[in-house]
Amino acid sequence: MKGGRTPVQPGIHLLENSIQHYAWGSPTAFTTFLGIPNPEGTPMAELWMGAHPKAPSYVRLSDGERVPLGDLIERDPVSWLGAAAPRYGNVLPFLFKVLGVAQPLSIQAHPNKEQAREGFERENREGIPLDAPHRNYRDPNHKPEVICAVTPFWALRGFRSPGEIARRFTHPAFEPLEQAVRDLRIDPTPSGLSRFFRTLMTLEPQVKREVVTTASVAFRDHPEPEYQWLLRLADLYPGDIGVLAPLYLNLVKLAPGEAMFLPAGELHAYLEGVGVELMANSDNVLRGGCTPKHVDVPELLRILTFRGKDGVEVLSPREVAPGLWAYDLPTGEFALSCIEADDPVEVQVGSMEILVLLGDHAIFSWEGGTLELSRGQSVVVAAVVGRYEVSVEGRLYRASLPVA
Repeated sequence: MKGGRTPVQPGIHLLENSIQHYAWGSPTAFTTFLGIPNPEGTPMAELWMGAHPKAPSYVRLSDGERVPLGDLIERDPVSWLGAAAPRYGNVLPFLFKVLGVAQPLSIQAHPNKEQAREGFERENREGIPLDAPHRNYRDPNHKPEVICAVTPFWALRGFRSPGEIARRFTHPAFEPLEQAVRDLRIDPTPSGLSRFFRTLMTLEPQVKREVVTTASVAFRDHPEPEYQWLLRLADLYPGDIGVLAPLYLNLVKLAPGEAMFLPAGELHAYLEGVGVELMANSDNVLRGGCTPKHVDVPELLRILTFRGKDGVEVLSPREVAPGLWAYDLPTGEFALSCIEADDPVEVQVGSMEILVLLGDHAIFSWEGGTLELSRGQSVVVAAVVGRYEVSVEGRLYRASLPVA
């Protein structure tokens, strides 16, 4: 540490985190759920908790000094991350967020690990700066993720079945796509779905605008939520072909406490709501519409998975210990759970944890001391803590590493 300071002892420490002020963020959600003042009413989109170099969290020390979380892990990875530290290259493999979504995010997908590594190296060879607007791969990692609803949360996720897509696109508003729809009916396979989506995405710009405008007029009074979201997207992004996404992607409404896992290659978009998001430690995004940002259609098509299915698997937590509720996730890089109980909850610690309080008050007690949290505060728990007891008014969301 600076000036020969004694290294921070691994324990339970308060975190200071960064907020991303993206245009789609909510001016009120973080004040309501995290207690963060926002007198100017600026959009607050994402609270980042982790060690990503773009916006690392800082551990707050008793004398007021702030130390980057990644620095502490680097100095003593096993004490902080646990025995599995070498498996993750001695770095924190996840990024934890709170999202406040007031306007729809872009239609997007994330690469798998091999695609990310290849794309990152390719764009490095091409000399594209890491912060260039047209850069697709900003790191060599993949980005599976899970979103857990804090409020009712609307999203789009995964292609509908080819038959359902063909049904929804069989309408005079989609005359330029008539042959593509016919072909999809004939070949309702992943390759047929891929060809249909390629046709949609590569229409001439003028044709895209005409199709979106015609559809907006044709469905103006349609009562189904898919069409209401289409109209809302059309108001925000007139002429953008991504406006049609609610007709070819599954529309999902998560109730508070429900979650949804998104693997690599799954086309999706978050539309509205407050949620807790946990993902692999990456910032790689390939966009497919409803955004002023860079859209690389050939690269998006290359990384997408074309599995058509009606409906989405919604995850509910199961109680794995008194007061501790966990979500079953098919990933080896992060685990999501929450703590909610009237009585104190005892937690066994097997890896590093980050917890954020969406409630009024919490008190942590462990062999090294006690720590109180108020609304919106977060802590990091080092693996060597072993166990702690926590009393909570509200709910603590907890990110950790999977422990075999």
